[in-house]
Amino acid sequence: MTPLAGIALKVLSALAFTFMSAAIKWLGDRYPVGQVVFFRSAFALVPLSLWLAWQGSVLAAIRTSQPGGHLLRGLISTAGMGLGFAALAALPLSDAIAIGYASPLITVVLAALLLGEVVRIYRWTAVAIGFLGVLVMLYPTLGSGAGAAGSGAAWGAIAALLAACCSAAATIQVRRLTRTERTGAIVFYFTLLSTGLGLLTLVFGWRLPDGADLAVLIATGILGGIGQILQTESFRHADASVIAPFDYTSLIWALPIGWVLFGQLPDRYVLAGGILVAGAGLFVIWRERRLGLARARNVESGAQKSL
Repeated sequence: MTPLAGIALKVLSALAFTFMSAAIKWLGDRYPVGQVVFFRSAFALVPLSLWLAWQGSVLAAIRTSQPGGHLLRGLISTAGMGLGFAALAALPLSDAIAIGYASPLITVVLAALLLGEVVRIYRWTAVAIGFLGVLVMLYPTLGSGAGAAGSGAAWGAIAALLAACCSAAATIQVRRLTRTERTGAIVFYFTLLSTGLGLLTLVFGWRLPDGADLAVLIATGILGGIGQILQTESFRHADASVIAPFDYTSLIWALPIGWVLFGQLPDRYVLAGGILVAGAGLFVIWRERRLGLARARNVESGAQKSL
């Protein structure tokens, strides 16, 4: 594996997802969330299909033995996608992205509860600090500043936090699927299902987009598909524990994009809370890497003793 290539691909995927989020933020609340979910998913199939074809046999790549598992993952992820899009419409770009950083911390909790993973005091402490950071970020909208921030921002903050919970639950389900399923199948069936679920919302009323908005809606799908491909490929070049910290570069991109396009910068609460959440997440990732290296040494030592 070539770690630098994996890191570069991860950073590029974060950039693609940030531009996708900015496009959704630019659309605002002019279009129903279900309509945005449909375009984000349907047009992601374009780069995804090209990538699968380039990888080899498409049918072999999407063959599955767990349709129910894919259905569950798709429902969770689509719900999270819709909640995330609603948050982007109500919050500054950097705020929505920063609150989403709670997802890895929630994943630790769910892994202990649902997968039976052993979580020791170090990671529980990091999770507690991270959740404190989330509370700091939410304070202006859910605390004493809620009246000034407006009920729309408060609901946006709640939606962002719920989206992070869905993302964490989807991560747990993906971990289960990776035991038997190929990456191509996991990505393909999620994209296909979210496209169908988004299309079902047509009965609740969609708005006919003009030319500019149509281009932006299509771009959300293309950017999302490219981001998924880059992220998937990054894991082929480096361990997850090496490249995971570079998820946080999305906030680096979000700050100038949010300022230039929307004239928005995060307040001191979001900056302080974001630092706490990112720091806790980085510690969890570092701890996972240390434990992984220790387990690898123990396995190697045991193998040598058996020779």
